[in-house]
Parts: sequence; C-alpha cells; structure tokens
Amino acid sequence: MADRAMSGGKMRSFARFRGALALCAACIAVNVLGARIALALGLPVFLDSVGTILAGILGGYVPAIVVGYLSNLINSLFDSATVYYGVISVLIAMLAAFIGNRGWFKKLPLVLASIPLFALIGGGLGSVLTYFLYGAGIGEGVSAPIAWQIYSSGALGEFGSQLSADLLIDLIDKALSVLLAALVYHLLPEDFLEKLDFTPWQQTPLSQPELDAAMGTKSRGMSLQAKFAVVAGFIVVFVSVMTTAISYITFHQSMIEEASSNAVGITNLMAQAVDPDRVNEYLTEGETAPGYRETEQRLTEIRDSFPDVEYVYVYQIRNDGCHVVFDPDAADEAGSDPGSVVQFDPTFEKYLPTLLAGGSIEPVVSNDSYGWLLTVYTPLADSTGATACYLAADISMERLVAGELSFLARAIALFAAFFVLICSVVLWLVKYAIILPVNTISRAAGDFMLGDESVRSVSAGKIEALGIRTGDEIENLFEAVNQMSQEAVRYTAEAQEKSETIARMQDNLIMVMADLVESRDKFTGDHVKNTAAYTRVIMNQMRREGVYPDQLTNEFISNVYKSAPLHDVGKIVVSDTILNKPGRFTDEEFAIMKGHTIAGQEILENAKGAVSEASYLDEAQRLAAYHHEKWDGSGYPYGLAGEEIPLSARIMAVADVFDALVSKRSYKEGFPIEKALSIIEEGVGTHFDPQVARAFLHAQDKARAIAEKSNAKKLAEEQQAEASGSATDEAGASSGDAS
Repeated sequence: MADRAMSGGKMRSFARFRGALALCAACIAVNVLGARIALALGLPVFLDSVGTILAGILGGYVPAIVVGYLSNLINSLFDSATVYYGVISVLIAMLAAFIGNRGWFKKLPLVLASIPLFALIGGGLGSVLTYFLYGAGIGEGVSAPIAWQIYSSGALGEFGSQLSADLLIDLIDKALSVLLAALVYHLLPEDFLEKLDFTPWQQTPLSQPELDAAMGTKSRGMSLQAKFAVVAGFIVVFVSVMTTAISYITFHQSMIEEASSNAVGITNLMAQAVDPDRVNEYLTEGETAPGYRETEQRLTEIRDSFPDVEYVYVYQIRNDGCHVVFDPDAADEAGSDPGSVVQFDPTFEKYLPTLLAGGSIEPVVSNDSYGWLLTVYTPLADSTGATACYLAADISMERLVAGELSFLARAIALFAAFFVLICSVVLWLVKYAIILPVNTISRAAGDFMLGDESVRSVSAGKIEALGIRTGDEIENLFEAVNQMSQEAVRYTAEAQEKSETIARMQDNLIMVMADLVESRDKFTGDHVKNTAAYTRVIMNQMRREGVYPDQLTNEFISNVYKSAPLHDVGKIVVSDTILNKPGRFTDEEFAIMKGHTIAGQEILENAKGAVSEASYLDEAQRLAAYHHEKWDGSGYPYGLAGEEIPLSARIMAVADVFDALVSKRSYKEGFPIEKALSIIEEGVGTHFDPQVARAFLHAQDKARAIAEKSNAKKLAEEQQAEASGSATDEAGASSGDAS
C-alpha cells in the first residue's frame, strides 16, 4: 500500500513537472514572438525577455536560465549576431530569479525598482559586449539614431554615445518587459500557481522548512554539493578554455594564412605594374625615369585597394642593405626616396643569405622599426631569369589581432552562457537527485538513532515516507536504511521487553538475597527497605544542590538504590546467636559482627563472576564493604578516610545510621526523629561526608516521612500481633473451662 501511495505521489509530481515544462515552453514562445513582433513593427525595443522574467518569477533560476538561453538560441536563427548575447539573456534570467525569490514582484514599488537593474544588464553590459565583439563605434541597431544624435552633439565619444543610447532604449524595453511579466504573474490564479512545480523531485516532495533543513545539513569538510559544483565548474571551464584556445589558435593560423595569401596576391598584382628590366634605371634616375611616377601611382592604388595592407614597396637586396626602387607615400608617413638604402631589420637577418641569392622566403611576422607587420617578399625576375628586385607587401598585425580578439570575445560570450546553463542544470539535477535524497536519509537516520525507543517507530515511519525513487545506488541505500530502521524498531522492542524482564529478575534476586538475611535477622527486613529509600532521598537532594555532579549520573543513582538492600548481605555468615542477641555485644562478638562487611564484599565478588553486566553489583559490593567506614578514618573494616571511601558507601553511611537511630531494636527503643537528626548533624565532618550529610539534613522532611511511615507500620504490626495473642489466650481458657 505504501508503494502504491509513493507511486501515486510520483505520478502527481511528474504531472506537475510536466505542466511546468509546458509553461517554460510558453515563456520561450513569448520571447521569440515578442522579438519577431517588435522587429516586424519597427519598434525601438526588443521584447525578448518577457518570458525569461516570468519564468524567473514562477520557477527560479534553472527554468529562467533555460528559457533565456533557448530563446536566444532560437532568435539567433533569424539574426545570427543574437547568439553572442546569450550571456546577457542568462544574466537577466538570474536577476529575475533572484528578485522573484525575494518577493519583489508582489509589490509595485519593488517591481519598478527592478527595471533599472534589468536595464543595466541588457543595455549596459550588452553595450560593453558589443564593444568587445565589434570594436568601438556606433552600431546599426535600434539605438543607433539616438547614439548618432548624442555623438553629433559632441557631449560624448562614440562608445559613450552608444552606451548611453543602449541604456535608454533598454530602460524602455525592460520597463515594458517587467511590467508585462508582473501583470501576467498577478493575473494567474492562485490555485494555478500552487499547482506549478518546477522541481524534479526524486522523492516525496518536501515543504519549504523541510527543504531548508535538508539543504542546511552541515558536513565536516567540503559538502557534496560544493564538490559537484567544483567538478562541474572545472569540467565546463576546462572544456570551454580548451575549445576556445584550440579555436583561437586555429583561427589565428587561418588569419595568418589568409593574410599571407592576400599579400602574395598583392605582390602578384605589383609584378604586373613593375618592369623588372628597368629596375636599375629606376634606381639610378629615380622619379625622373620615364614611367616611374605612373608605376608608383599604380602601386599606391594597389595598396589602397586592400584595407589591411600597411605598406607596399620594391627593394633590391644587396650586401649593404635594401636599395629602394619604389616606396609609395603612406597617409601619415612619407616613403623613402628611390636609390636610398634601408638597413635590414633584425628579424630579417637570418633570411639574408636567401634574399641575397634571389631566393624565396616564407611570410615573416616582425615587430621592428616599422611596427608589427606580416611581410611577404616575392622575387621579380628580369628577362635573363635573374632576380631583379623583391616586391613586398606589409599587412598590419594589429588589424589582424583586432579581428582575432573579436573572435575570442564571441567565443567567450558563447561559452559563458553555455557555462552558466550547464552548471545550473547540473547542480539543479544533482541537488534533487543526489544531495536532497542523501541529506534527507542522513537526517532521518540521525533522528532515528538519537531518538529513544518511544519515538523510533515514528522516526522509522518518517524514513519510509521519504519515498526516494532515484533508480540508482541512492535508492538502494534508502531501501537498506529503511529496512534497517524497520528491523531495528522490531529488535529494539524485543530487546526492551527482554531488558525489562531481566531488570525485574535482577531486582527480585536482590530482594531474595536480602530476604536471606531478613529470615535470620528480624530487624533487617524493614532496615534494608528504609535505607534504600533514604539513599534515594539523599542522592536526589545532592543532584539538586550540584554536589558531585560528575558521579551522580542516572546510572549511578539507579545502581545505588537497587543494590542498597544488599549492604548487609554479609550478615548471612554471622551466627544466629550473635545476630539476634538482645543485649550489647562483647568485644569478641562485635569483632565477629564487624566481619559482615568483608563477608558481604566476598559474597558479592563471587556473584559478579556469574553476571555479564555487573555495574549494580559493583555498587552493591562497595556498599557492603565500606558502609561502616567514617569520614575521619575511624571506621571499619579498612579505616579509609575522606574521598577514599566510595561515594555510594558515604551515602549509605548516613542512611544506615539514621535508620538505626530511629528504629526500635531488641536492645533499645528508637530515638525521636529530632534527636536522630541532631546526631547526624554532630557527625558532619567526622563520621559523615559533610556534603552528603548536609544534603540529607536539607531533605529531612522527606526522610522524616519515610521514618514515620515505617514506625507506624511497625506499631500496627505489633498491635495486630498483640491482638492475635490475646485471642489465642482467651480461646485456650474457654477450652479449659469446658473440659
């Protein structure tokens, strides 16, 4: 039946989760349709985050992040540049979940206060991301007209103008998005909101306090959740970094190869403009040589046709340097005059033998006197086949790197959004599939182990009610713990029953042993019962007063009280003549009588050998051996003093003397209770432990009640005996008369 109930709960949970997934799909549709409608109508807003904000309000972090990421991915099908802004969508989702969890959307002032926060992410961070993706400048989006107006006013530069325009547009966009999401949230019926469950429960759903308690479980070291976070983060970061690095290296190589190929193509165009057979003429006559200026102009046009080309020039390589044939002026730098000699840059020194021999070299990247350049040298042969000169083209590496950084920014933007998505989903699933089941099992098992017998059955029921159904080793662990708890409850109940039986047998055996003495000493019966009662009074009062707190445990008090009747068990070896003598003992008789302490010690020592758990007999042995010892060391049998005497025996000494004083004996009448109390007080610090005796005196009302009850009982027994004796005498007299 329990399995059917859990199965039904699982089906209801799945149905609720399925409804939540449908709502997420609806939120994604809202984002995509909102963006398409805004674009189609030419509105100066985006409307692509309404569903993300709503998902954050209703479902928290993971649903919002999934909605934001997938919405961005779908919108990128219509505009490929959108894909790089997935990280912005994810950050908006996280903010929506953060303020949604804190109830901001339930109050209009807080709803309005959240709008600038969303705008800072969408407009501010979005504008910064655009800068890294496409460089400084004013873009072509919906904010471009406003950015141009700000820039034209001269108030801000290009980036500042674009940032300001993006913030303004996004403030309007997020105001509409937030208000629309808040409106939908407040229009949804309460019962509908209660049915929503974005939680992938793998167990019986927990209430919020139960969830908080389970997630608040402390661990000695790093928690399992933290370990999963570290592992998941490390894996995603490692994969992202390695993928980005490989992509960047590949992109860098392709850029170099493409630039080199372009430079080679440029030198090929230059070869069509330069007559190799006239190179020496150009060197000697310079600009005055026929056709020189036309050739130089053609080289300038070739250079200006390619934005990435920094310089084009024609050199004749000789031992003393590079002899300039053509070096067209650049926009900000005049070229070298024909015939002048340019010294070799350090980077090219290793290529000099090849260049002097007229051979070809690979493209060279240098960062020397002319800047950071990629240079291609192409030999140009004259009609005899000899290398007349080298045609050179310099590609700006800074422009290439700017493109590479833009690529890197795009890769990081893509992976950042993916990183957040994967980590949040993994940790979300780990939380409900591993962390919560393990923590709830741990807490339930801890409550079970720490609870007493009366609550363990309830705790076992709570363990069973967890209903963990992860379908893996955690479910196996749960089943094992559940079965263990059920078996433990059964075994505990049986053990408790047996323990109670053993305890009753133990108490009865103690009383049987005491009765063995009682059957020989007519004064011992009430005495062993009374002294046990006095010891309890004394120990309870000592605990209230904080006396010997380390020794007065529950077990100690129980053992002393239960074994108190055995303190005179040694009297069993004393002869009846001495034990029941009506008068005072002679010295010899008293010496024999004192031997009952050692005899009792030996008897109980033998008894302990037959009992596996003998803690109560340990105290019984101490009581029997030392209850006639005195605080000042004048007692017997060993003459111990102070705390050398076991605490149980010091307690029994007070109880034993008081009962002996107030009880009637064959050789004396009982003392009045007040007199007995004064004798106890006189013995403080000499006969008795001061703290024990004072505790007894402080609880004298309870001791008085015990003594009065015992005396009243004895008096009633004596009166009954006298009445029985009188009746017997009268019956005998009547019988004699009749005869």
